[in-house]
Amino acid sequence: MTEVSDREPPRRRVPGPARPVRPAGGRRPGPGARPARRPGPPRPAPRAFRLGSPRPRLRMIGLALTLVLVAFVVRLLQVQAVDAGTYSAKAEQNRYVVHTLPAERGGITDRNGVALATTVDSYDITADPTMFTREQLEVDDGPEQAAALLAPILGQDQADLADVLRPKNKKLRYVRLARRQTPQVWNQIKDLKTALTTKSETDKSAVNVLAGVFADPSSKRVYPGGDLAAGVLGWVGADGKGGGGLERKLDKTLAGEDGKIRYAQSGGRQVPTAGSTETPAVPGSDVELTIDRDIQWAAQHAISEQVEKSKADGGYVIVQDTQTGEILAMANAPSFDPGDLAHADPDALGNAALQDAFEPGSTAKVLSMAAVLEENAATPGTHITVPNRLKRGDRLFKDDIDHPTWYLTLNGVLAKSSNIGTIMATGELGKTQAEANKVLYSYLRKFGLGGYSGLGFPGETKGILAPPDQWSTSQQYTIPFGQGVSVNALQAASIYSTVANGGVRIEPTLVRGTKGADGRFTPAPEPKKTRVTSEKTAKTLARMLESVVDDEEGTGTKARIPGYRVAGKTGTANRVDPATGKYHGYTSSFAGFAPADKPRVTVYCAIQNATEGSYFGGQICGPIYKQVMEFALKTLQVPPTGADPANLPVTFKP
Repeated sequence: MTEVSDREPPRRRVPGPARPVRPAGGRRPGPGARPARRPGPPRPAPRAFRLGSPRPRLRMIGLALTLVLVAFVVRLLQVQAVDAGTYSAKAEQNRYVVHTLPAERGGITDRNGVALATTVDSYDITADPTMFTREQLEVDDGPEQAAALLAPILGQDQADLADVLRPKNKKLRYVRLARRQTPQVWNQIKDLKTALTTKSETDKSAVNVLAGVFADPSSKRVYPGGDLAAGVLGWVGADGKGGGGLERKLDKTLAGEDGKIRYAQSGGRQVPTAGSTETPAVPGSDVELTIDRDIQWAAQHAISEQVEKSKADGGYVIVQDTQTGEILAMANAPSFDPGDLAHADPDALGNAALQDAFEPGSTAKVLSMAAVLEENAATPGTHITVPNRLKRGDRLFKDDIDHPTWYLTLNGVLAKSSNIGTIMATGELGKTQAEANKVLYSYLRKFGLGGYSGLGFPGETKGILAPPDQWSTSQQYTIPFGQGVSVNALQAASIYSTVANGGVRIEPTLVRGTKGADGRFTPAPEPKKTRVTSEKTAKTLARMLESVVDDEEGTGTKARIPGYRVAGKTGTANRVDPATGKYHGYTSSFAGFAPADKPRVTVYCAIQNATEGSYFGGQICGPIYKQVMEFALKTLQVPPTGADPANLPVTFKP
């Protein structure tokens, strides 16, 4: 089928006659008309400019872009693949903060659970110096502004704080501004930080200059009794470690194990994230001592008063349970406050009762009497004629006072504290003086002289006791009455506790046990026990020591305690000045136990270099013995035995 179009076919145009061409300007040629211009020579056609090929340039640009992209790709691979761990660690280093969580130090209590040393919460104020730079705070004096705010709170110099916050090492990220500050101090700083943060959020010109200040949880050692038992307890140093006494000896037990916390921070604030980790600290164990706080106070009060009254260099008091060897008190004068070492006398630091070595004097005569009795060389009633002077070797010996010839029993020699009588009695220990020296030396060693007490206390001295073959001519005769041999106060007390305990020496103890974080109490190991003399000899010595106190001829009458039988011995020894090594002044002492017939408590007192009033041991230490012993017997509720004293004879008629 043929498609028919509705449109008309185009009309064909028939050309007409040609129209004349009108000259330029629209005017027809006519008379007077300007003749037409003659055409000039033809202008040359413009020369065509041919461009270079763009392909080389495109190749160069493409190559450059390719190299740039390759560099980016290589760097991206390095960052995300090759060195990913390194950069991640750097990022975490800037983002995460690691702090030590100090373990709570165990407490120290007396035998009744009364706190002697305890730990309270505190904070070490720290800072990140990199957060005080201009790049971080957009101010030039960030450290100075922060120091101005912190100085009055921390009690430090503003310029010193600013120097710490602007260290020479620009990469340093941790500095400690103050140690062991109270929670109140840290709360003040936190309040300031919060206020500055709030202000900076509303005022764009304000800056939180404390954003880089932090606090590490710490602890502070506190001693509720001040200087009470300071020599025993010791102290804790600025590094948190024990610096003396039991704090040092038992540092591992008390310290526990520190923990660690790691968390993200931003602008000085902790940010909770999945990357935070924490290893809890393990608290230290509590230590229970054998010390009785009340008896310790009585002993320390008594010795401090007498040392001050006598204008002495110092003194010590030991109180010991005769049945267990436990030390109930160990007091020194002068003392110190372990919680305020900045104001402590350096010479008073330590435990002089264990660290001072001195010649015991006549209190050591009980050792000679023990040897004489145990070796059956004499009995309490043996007659000894004591002259005013006694020549032995190259020396002439005398007693502390001039006297006519005394007619004393062996008991009387001890009661009147005769040096001459003691020399004569110990001379019977062997057929020769050399043999007698060996026998006496063996008893001195068994009583604990010349060796450590067993406490393992830092700085303890074992005294001085030379072997008998090294005794000089004078030492052979002075050692029996306590000169030429040195002891510490605990050794001297232990001698009398051994006699009181029936001749069995028990190593002294200061620790009853420990209590761990689980609350379980672990008792201390049983102390070592050594038989020194027979029980018969010990009881005989106890009766002889009663004569020193009860008999009017005795030198220890000031130690009498109404209602109790008291055994004791005075001592007044020439003192070796530790500064010069020469004899200067005296060591005054008194030692004993009560009740004499059923011993429970031993008390030993010594005063060094009393310069005012009497220096005789019976006069200045006897009253201290009485005061402390009375208090201890009442505290321990020890009743009088009610038995009559032995009243052994002191003299005899020739």
